[in-house]
Amino acid sequence: MLLLKNIEYGIIRGSIYDFEFAGDELPLHIHTEKDNHITIVAKGKFKVYSHDWEIEATEGQLLDFEPDQPHAFKALEDNSRLFNLVRAENDVLL
Repeated sequence: MLLLKNIEYGIIRGSIYDFEFAGDELPLHIHTEKDNHITIVAKGKFKVYSHDWEIEATEGQLLDFEPDQPHAFKALEDNSRLFNLVRAENDVLL
């Protein structure tokens, strides 16, 4: 089962995705060009993929997707975790 916890800290928003079992998936999705978006593999191992590419991402790896680049995640180990950070393009860091 995929569990989601949203967090917010000023203009920085994030999500923690816990994948309870190997095989749990975060379906194909995109982020708009208006957002700066990175994903950190906090724990475990994932297949990260789209229509025409696939990589394996492991604990500690940082993934930086291009705007509007479709991507999905499939846990390859039980108790895997992703951490997403998003900062809206028009927001200003103080």
